[in-house]
Amino acid sequence: MKLHFLDRTNSQLNSFSVTRNRHPHFLKVWHYHPELELVIILQSTGTRFIGDSIERFEKGDMVLIGANLPHMWMNDELYFSKDTQLYADAISIHFRQDFLGEDFINAFEMKPIKELMQRAALGISFSKLEQRTISEFKSLAENTSLSPWEKTLALLNVLGQLSGHQDYKVLSTAGFKNSFDKVDNGNLKRIYEFIFENFSRPISAKDVAEVVHMNTAAFSRFFKRIHRKTFTSYLNEIRVGYACKLLIEKKHKVISICYECGFNNISNFNRQFKLIKGMTPTEFVNKHIS
Repeated sequence: MKLHFLDRTNSQLNSFSVTRNRHPHFLKVWHYHPELELVIILQSTGTRFIGDSIERFEKGDMVLIGANLPHMWMNDELYFSKDTQLYADAISIHFRQDFLGEDFINAFEMKPIKELMQRAALGISFSKLEQRTISEFKSLAENTSLSPWEKTLALLNVLGQLSGHQDYKVLSTAGFKNSFDKVDNGNLKRIYEFIFENFSRPISAKDVAEVVHMNTAAFSRFFKRIHRKTFTSYLNEIRVGYACKLLIEKKHKVISICYECGFNNISNFNRQFKLIKGMTPTEFVNKHIS
């Protein structure tokens, strides 16, 4: 899964862009860009990758992604079949933190929105949003009569409402994001690409170390310094995150999910799942259904 930089420079010199994307499926492109991105899923289901977070997405899903945080939406397999009538539909807003100027974002009245943008550095998923917030978000793309000034006010209003919303979850880990803020992150990008491409099969620290031409001991020290956890712990978190996606889909039995996520036996899978999620896979499914 190669990481791509996307240049979203606005040729019309607008301070932000609003895009409605309605296609048979979303593009499977693992990418990043310097703009923040606010997204609402109007239709479709699949797996959402934000930093090192892997979760299920569905209609109504809304997230705010910070600058330069890698992300991707990957639709379920049904969306890629030739005779499907399914489609993917979403609205995306791209903007820089200082899209109205440094003085504006640093004004006292803008403090809640600035803090929201700072929290979004790791990605934020919102839940239990008021219908008013959702409607105003949609109007940015659907109401063609809005002037640029009215669109700007509408965006600020949505961000203001989100800044005070309490039902949200931070998605990625600080270690993952911090690594992308470093000047020389070529090795780290290759490490993450290899892990995300191969986590579902047996891989070791030695395998990843070879990708970046390091000996295993040096790689293990380097990885732990960045993430404050061992490579094995990090890998297990990625695998359990993917297992949660499969469990929610309810298309697979626990025993098959165990192996599909890269674990070599069911007891280790159950042990790691409970260690990371605080519950067994069965308890996780029951909680989600309820």
